[in-house]
Amino acid sequence: MSVSSVDSMASLSSDLCYDILRRLDGATLAIAACTCAAFCSISKEERLWEDVCSCMWPSTNSDDVKNLISSVGGFKKFYADCFPLIVNKEVPEFHWNDYYEYPQEWTEAEYYGDEDDVENISPSDFVSIVDIRYKDTTICSKVLWGIPYANGSSGWFYNCPFRIDLLASSARDDEPADDVVLSLSDGLPPSWSIERERKDGKLWHELRDGIRLSWILVNKKTKKAANLSSWSPIGGQRHWPTDKDFLIRFGSILPAKEILPCQVVECILVMKFKVVPAEDEGTHTTLKLSELSMQLGDMEGSHVNGRNSLLVLKEALNCRRSKNYSEALESCHLYSKVQSELKEEKMRYENRLDTLWILGSIAACATFCLYCL
Repeated sequence: MSVSSVDSMASLSSDLCYDILRRLDGATLAIAACTCAAFCSISKEERLWEDVCSCMWPSTNSDDVKNLISSVGGFKKFYADCFPLIVNKEVPEFHWNDYYEYPQEWTEAEYYGDEDDVENISPSDFVSIVDIRYKDTTICSKVLWGIPYANGSSGWFYNCPFRIDLLASSARDDEPADDVVLSLSDGLPPSWSIERERKDGKLWHELRDGIRLSWILVNKKTKKAANLSSWSPIGGQRHWPTDKDFLIRFGSILPAKEILPCQVVECILVMKFKVVPAEDEGTHTTLKLSELSMQLGDMEGSHVNGRNSLLVLKEALNCRRSKNYSEALESCHLYSKVQSELKEEKMRYENRLDTLWILGSIAACATFCLYCL
């Protein structure tokens, strides 16, 4: 069968071009838009980008989320903001003695946040759009409007450690929350017992390598959005704190200049799966999602309070981003390296201090004994 050649893209009808472009993913669609004027014109259709976002993030399918995306600039802008991941390689190298000089230089108002800036930020301005994939299957899609338990500037939220527990927040809705589970039908490998899993760790490795998380934060007031997740896990532990839990960690490094002394903070996204006892004895291949939370931590590992977290999250939507996901992971590893060096320096400082106290105590005891003799 012979196929006639196409002399130019102009010879193709707009309907045919549209049908071609609607089959592409977002990255390929953006590339195709640069190839010719016809594709460039058709690629501006919001319907194309709505389909791309719906495929990438199924949580955007609801009417209220579609209205939100339209109000912040449309689906094309939403994809351009949220497909790249946050990259922040400006992680300062702290030293233990230098690090403790910061709080002395800052006033109380500067350290705990400017009230005027905080008044311009409302927890209800933020919307969390969360999707979890295992391999090629979406296993969870959640949308959280506002930040739970943020009950005013005089409330405890602004002074206590910031935390969003997405599953607990969803459970407060009128409709009962559906359990999020993974099983053999989703592609999990068979694991006949916990004892066997301790030896080979096959189930843990498959889960860690196959799970993906997208946590998009939208600010309705500033009309900006960003993906706070690293998409791929940056760490995790199996059998924590018991032998039936799998803890997986995602995140990103956010700037905190003029907000916190440490200049940068880590957005910590934690996902925990629990092994569900099977009805058939000897089969442990069903996992239930028991935790999905967000916290912000400083360089020392302390959690940031609600007031400063709102300021950091607002600035995070202006961060530099990259479509190279390995670059986002690299920035997270750089932060972890500097954080580990700071902890080691702190331990060495404390060890030297302990040694001085011990030597001083021995010298004092020896002096006392000589005096008594």
